[in-house]
Amino acid sequence: MKKHLKHSLITGVTTFVISVLINFSSNAVLEFSPLAVSFILLFFIVLLGIAFDIVGTAAASGEEDPFHAMASDKIVGAKHSIWLVRHADRVASFSNDVVGDIAGTISGAIAAAIVFRLALSNPQIRESIANTLLIGLVAAITVGGKAYAKSFAIKRSTEILYVVGRVLYALEKAGLRIVKTDKAKNRK
Repeated sequence: MKKHLKHSLITGVTTFVISVLINFSSNAVLEFSPLAVSFILLFFIVLLGIAFDIVGTAAASGEEDPFHAMASDKIVGAKHSIWLVRHADRVASFSNDVVGDIAGTISGAIAAAIVFRLALSNPQIRESIANTLLIGLVAAITVGGKAYAKSFAIKRSTEILYVVGRVLYALEKAGLRIVKTDKAKNRK
C-alpha cells in the first residue's frame, strides 16, 4: 500500500511540475506570437499527447524477446527497450495518463486562448460558437488520433519500443539518465 501511495504522490507532483512548465512556456508563446504560431503550438501539443499515447500502448503490448537477441548483439537501445517492456505499467501511466492528460488540458486552454484572441481582433466573431467549434475540433483530432495510434502501437510495438529505446540511449549518452538498465536492477 505504501509503495502505491508513494508512486501516486510522485506521479501527482511530476504531473504538477510538467504541467506548470508546459503551461508557462505555452502562455509565453501565446502572448508574444502571431496567431498562426498559436495554432502551430496547439497542433504540436495535440500531437505530443498522441505520440506519448503510442509509446504507452506499445510498452503495455510489447514483448521482451526480440530485444534480448538485440541486446546480446549489443545493439544500441535494446536494453532500454527491455526496460520499457518490464516497466510497462509505469511507462503507460506516465505516457498515457500524465503526458496525455496534461496535453489534453493544455490543448483545451490554448484553444480557449486562441478563440479569445480571435474575438478581440474580430468583434464580428461569436466567441461561444468559435470556442465550441475549436474545442470540438481539438477533441476530434485528439480522440481520433489516439484511436488510430492505439491500433498502430499494438501492431508495431517492437519497432516503436526500439525507436524509443534508442532515444533513451541517446539521452543517456548526452548525460540525462532516465532509466536504469543494469542487469541486477532490471530483474524482478
